[in-house]
Amino acid sequence: MRNSQQLSQRLKRGSMTAGELAEVFSMTKGSLSHHFNVLKHAELVRCERRGQQIVYSLNTSVFEEVAVMLADLFDGRRSTRKLREARR
Repeated sequence: MRNSQQLSQRLKRGSMTAGELAEVFSMTKGSLSHHFNVLKHAELVRCERRGQQIVYSLNTSVFEEVAVMLADLFDGRRSTRKLREARR
């Protein structure tokens, strides 16, 4: 599993500070920062500064939007299939 995926899997359990995540993963701070930037750029992760700490959490609204789009896609396929069957 890629490091960015491992980070997002870990954040599914709840928000964590950068320091807490660094303790869990054996990678350099630069590498960890790179993966956070990838996830932030994809809008999959939110970060919030709390004093001197940065707290990361999953951006669940993105996942909800994808779930809705997939549901609409599959509902559309069912509707199209029903129309085809009705024409036969």
